[in-house]
Amino acid sequence: MHAHLGDRLVVESPTTGVVRRDGEIVGLHHEDGTPPYDVRWSDTDDVTLVFPGPDAHIQHLETEGDETASGTDAAEQNAAAPGTPNPGDIGRRVAGERRRRGLSREETARRARISPQYLAYIEEQPAEPTTATLLALAGALGTTAAALRGGGVDRPPGQGHALLHPRLDDLDDDECRRLLSTHGVGRVAVTAPDGHPAVVPVNYEVVDGAIVFRTRPGSLPAAAAGNEVAFQVDHVDEAMSRGWSVLAVGPATTVSDPDAVRNLARRAHTEPWAGGTRDEWVSVRPTRLTGKRITPAGGPVHR
Repeated sequence: MHAHLGDRLVVESPTTGVVRRDGEIVGLHHEDGTPPYDVRWSDTDDVTLVFPGPDAHIQHLETEGDETASGTDAAEQNAAAPGTPNPGDIGRRVAGERRRRGLSREETARRARISPQYLAYIEEQPAEPTTATLLALAGALGTTAAALRGGGVDRPPGQGHALLHPRLDDLDDDECRRLLSTHGVGRVAVTAPDGHPAVVPVNYEVVDGAIVFRTRPGSLPAAAAGNEVAFQVDHVDEAMSRGWSVLAVGPATTVSDPDAVRNLARRAHTEPWAGGTRDEWVSVRPTRLTGKRITPAGGPVHR
């Protein structure tokens, strides 16, 4: 029998197949995944040291199947995968909250009654801990399971905790261009036909150094053409309380050359989220780029 952190230990009757008890493996005592295991039982939330008997088997986190020869092989392959950090959203929130409170992994794991190795796995891999473990982690960190799951994702960004020691850095021109080059959603500031200022979100691309987006003729974004406009892109990492913002200022023009329009349509990564026919392309060529980044003081500037 071989298990990995986060796998499920199932104890059932060998004759009827009725599950008598199951729990999440939250601690290993041998590197090869052989018993015994620390198991958080789903019926009591107790964590006990378990030496599985013949009526127990493992359901692996990835395969969600009983342990078989092929299942064991798959599990052994999965054991090597966590070497490269690739945290999921829950892990990023757990790590961020832990660091904000100045807690070590060892202390947090002790409070949550899981092994430090399993906490490292949760923080570094796209893990899906059970509700019981998530509640235990929330209690250890003085927060809620809903917050660790990202229950506030529908709220406006920036309502999370600020860093204890934030660092605000100016971004140079090259870094601004690099961040802009990631296509997505940005905001263009224009003057509406009634003379009032407006800020409109648009799907955009960066092509040959120009910011381009498509819209409908006569629409509010189309009013950017023929004027100097501001275009802003940002990213807020709520889980880690950090982020960046880039502001581009420059003249906007309508792309009228048929070959250029076809080229833009061919290179577009996504259709406009607003839907409908949007075949007028507007190009903003930045003449001034500025940006800011918030990171923890003493941490790396670029991530």
